[in-house]
Amino acid sequence: MSTTNKSIDVTDAGHIFFASADSVAGSIKRNHVSIGALNLLIQTRDNLLPLIARVALGIVMFPHGAQKVFGWFGGHGFVGSMSFFTDIIHAPAPLAFLAILAEFAGSLGLITGCLSRIAAFGIACNMFVAIFTVHIANGFFMNWYGVNKGEGFEFHILAIGLALVVMIGGAGKASIDVFLSRKLKD
Repeated sequence: MSTTNKSIDVTDAGHIFFASADSVAGSIKRNHVSIGALNLLIQTRDNLLPLIARVALGIVMFPHGAQKVFGWFGGHGFVGSMSFFTDIIHAPAPLAFLAILAEFAGSLGLITGCLSRIAAFGIACNMFVAIFTVHIANGFFMNWYGVNKGEGFEFHILAIGLALVVMIGGAGKASIDVFLSRKLKD
């Protein structure tokens, strides 16, 4: 097993483990992994607007993801969430799993600025699906006073808007993506 920069090379028996961002960038360069595609995903400017959008969306989505994974904040946990998606919404289990993953891992990716475009895309997909499978029947407005039988879709439109800012602009300042994109240029 060859090691470089305290990381296992990506060609070692199909196992991937990286000790640092430097080793990630080094391994990518050494093994000629498609740097162009990776760079398109992580390239970003050291800008404040995407930082605000991604952190706001990440903070708002984290409790929703934690409800579905751990049962925190009054949620039903992973088993209960999978059951809801597969038994009540009739979503295929792999898509239900991806929806839960998008909300939980996506929120963490947004907060840290790691693969932010992918994280934002996953959350935007969840919001589109939520609008058209559950919330559109309840109208536009959220159920602030508890008089309707469900929530409308205005929140989802805001989340999609924030996700679009991140998908277009990247992660922005104070992100793992900006750090990695600089390392790839070296």
